[in-house]
Amino acid sequence: MTAFLTTLGLIGAAEMGDKTQLLTFALAARLPLGAVLGGVVVATLLNHALAVVVGGAALLVVPASVVHAAAGLSFIGFGLWTLRGDQLAGNEERRVGPPLVTVAVSFFLAEMGDKTQLATAVLAAQATSLLPVWLGSVLGMILADGLAVAVGHLLGRRLPERPLKIAAAALFLLFGVLLLGARTASDTAALHTSTSVRPGLGECIPSDGGKRPWQQSTIATARTACRATAIP
Repeated sequence: MTAFLTTLGLIGAAEMGDKTQLLTFALAARLPLGAVLGGVVVATLLNHALAVVVGGAALLVVPASVVHAAAGLSFIGFGLWTLRGDQLAGNEERRVGPPLVTVAVSFFLAEMGDKTQLATAVLAAQATSLLPVWLGSVLGMILADGLAVAVGHLLGRRLPERPLKIAAAALFLLFGVLLLGARTASDTAALHTSTSVRPGLGECIPSDGGKRPWQQSTIATARTACRATAIP
């Protein structure tokens, strides 16, 4: 549940004012609202499934410590990216058949390499279960884009982008700093533990635990000598 809510909050906030949300606005102005929202749902399900798979696979080849450090730095980068903002290049729409297909293809391609997709991959790389991350990211995108489009249709104007961008950037920066801080604290605690347990003992006992034949004959004597000389 924690992974789901964290992903939902981060991705939902990051989508506010994002390039794909701007694309959704543009498409909703010309195409049926149902087709736009349906295309967004389909594209997000597929796109973020890809992101979750890539992020989950990262843990199979990259040490967890490296993943956590990279995640912290990534979220700080996402925060700065959010502050900078996105703009449509004008060629994101891909007309490929019915409106729903047009929206799905356009949104999928626009989301490739976008910060919300990359953030989803980073969150998946840290999660113990990938399904909550996938569902949280998809729901966050749908709520953000659906809310923005609904407000635009009802009130005739967009949500206030600047305050939302600042809030999303602050959330990313805070999350990144907390991840880096937690990693530093974990490393410090591990170092303290390794150097405080039986000081001097590690200098006398071989690192392989005395598994070699010549060590087995002297290991008992070595342990006794180490205990006698170790600092209390």
